[in-house]
Amino acid sequence: MRDRPWILITLGVLGLITGVVLPFLMVLRILASTFALNFLAFAASLGGLFLGMLGLAEYVRPGGRRGPDE
Repeated sequence: MRDRPWILITLGVLGLITGVVLPFLMVLRILASTFALNFLAFAASLGGLFLGMLGLAEYVRPGGRRGPDE
């Protein structure tokens, strides 16, 4: 995944969108608010944030830390 950080960023954005859309549909009473669905929305949001940040970190610094000699 280090050579393609866009995959992680895309998965992160999809997770964040899922984490927003599911509670919105629950507020509109299109989906029934259950513990499992609430947990899924929270996990999608948290996982999307984590994957997006990981992808951005790989995008900014693809080679990792390099010393002054390299």
